[in-house]
Amino acid sequence: MALARMHRDDSGMNYWPGFVDALSTLILSIIFLLSVFVIVQFYLQQEVQGKNTALQQLTGQIAELGDLLSMEKAGKTSLEKQLGAVQASLATAQSERDKYKSSYEAAAANAATAQGKVNDLSGQLAGQKEISGQALTQVETLNQQIAALRQQLAALNAALDVSTKKETASQQRISDLGQRLNVALAQHVQELSSYRSDFFGKLRQILGNRPDMRIVGDRFVLQSEVFFDTGRADLKPEGRVELDAVANAIVGLEGQIPAGIPWVLRVDGHTDVRPIVFSQFRSNWDLSAARAISVVQYLIVMGVKPSRLVAAGFGEFQPIDPGATEDAYRRNRRIEFKLTER
Repeated sequence: MALARMHRDDSGMNYWPGFVDALSTLILSIIFLLSVFVIVQFYLQQEVQGKNTALQQLTGQIAELGDLLSMEKAGKTSLEKQLGAVQASLATAQSERDKYKSSYEAAAANAATAQGKVNDLSGQLAGQKEISGQALTQVETLNQQIAALRQQLAALNAALDVSTKKETASQQRISDLGQRLNVALAQHVQELSSYRSDFFGKLRQILGNRPDMRIVGDRFVLQSEVFFDTGRADLKPEGRVELDAVANAIVGLEGQIPAGIPWVLRVDGHTDVRPIVFSQFRSNWDLSAARAISVVQYLIVMGVKPSRLVAAGFGEFQPIDPGATEDAYRRNRRIEFKLTER
């Protein structure tokens, strides 16, 4: 104790109690300030929460006002459409009103016109009554004229009967003449057939019995190889020799057939079905016609009258052998002579 007292006495004044008091005061002040801050913070939080609630309410009210505004706009659009429809209906009604008004005015005018016509018709009726007497007289005159016309018609019917009888007789004479003509034609055909037989007989006698020559019905047939090379229409020398005999037979026949028989010698050219290759002719038809013309031209040179000759080309379209063999092709390549009527 003595030492402590001595120590305190040596250091001077003691500041500790004052420092403790000041520190206590500071702590109490801080606690007070914290309390005040907490209270203020609490009130501020309550105020913010209140404002948030109010803001939410305002937002809801704004949304409701937006919905109401949309409904108002939709209602306005509907009302505008209804207004347009009403205006269109009004315009249509006004147009109908104007039309009916025009119709009414036209009807009134027509009524006035009709009344005028009624008055005119009344006057005309009075005039017609005066004319009816004259009309009766004219009807009587017409009846008399009709009676006279009936008499004339009866006379015409009688004349027509006579004409019909004459026409029937004429038709009978025409029928008789047709039968006579047919008989005469048949006789000409028979005569021509007999001359054809003589002509073919002379040709066979001149040309001999050859395998490349044959008579088919009313045609005298020679193979094309007798007159022409393959794919050509120029007569070969040996073919001209054969045609000399044909020309002599035709010239001799011309003096025997009577002038009243209209006959011609038709020269027909035929080919096989195979197409032409490496030739001046575009088709078998051209080749067959050219060959027939070459024969006819040579016969004319040999003295046959052109008026008695006909050239015809049939191409591959009239085969006598439908086969597809070399022998069938050879038989279809031919020149035919047919003595026929013009």
